[in-house]
Amino acid sequence: MNKAAEESLERLKEGNKSYLMAPINTGDISPARRQALLAGQHPYAVILTCSDSRVVPESIFSADLGDLFVIRVAGNVVGTHTLGSIEYAAEHLKSPLTVVLGHTSCGAVGAAISDAPHGFIKTLTDDIVAAIGDEKDPYKASCLNVLHSVQLIKGNLPGIDVIGAVYHLEDGSVEFL
Repeated sequence: MNKAAEESLERLKEGNKSYLMAPINTGDISPARRQALLAGQHPYAVILTCSDSRVVPESIFSADLGDLFVIRVAGNVVGTHTLGSIEYAAEHLKSPLTVVLGHTSCGAVGAAISDAPHGFIKTLTDDIVAAIGDEKDPYKASCLNVLHSVQLIKGNLPGIDVIGAVYHLEDGSVEFL
C-alpha cells in the first residue's frame, strides 16, 4: 500500500472512532463547504458499499462533504459500472484508496444464503453465491463476499490500493480485513 493510501486508511479509522463517540453526525455539510466543492472534488477514499440504508459511509467515517467517493450497490458486488466508477475516482480524482465495505445482517448476503431469490435480485445473489460458496454463517459469508469483491477489483484494476472492511450494525465499528 502506498503512503497516500495508508494515510487515507488512518483517516478512515480515526473517523470511525469519532463516529462511535459522537452523539450526532459531525461532518461538515455547511454552505461554505458546498461552495468550496464547486471547484472540484478530491475524495481521499473510494467506498464501495451496500445500498442498505443503515450503512452510511459519510457518517460511519465522520466525513465531510467531498471526502468520500461512495458507490452503492446491494451486496457491494462488483460489475463493470462499479469498476468504471472506481477507475474514474482513482485516475481522475486521484483517490488513493478503495475500500469494499460490507456489513453484518446484509439482506443480499442473506438472500444468497437462503437460495430463494428471483428476478433481477438473482443477478446480485448469483455473484454473492460465487463468492461465498456453501458458507451459511452470515458473518463469515459477508467477509467472504467482501474479500471476493476486493480480488475482483485488484484483478481488473491493477495498481489500485484496495482493502476490505465490515461494518458492524450492532455497535457501529468497522473491522478492516
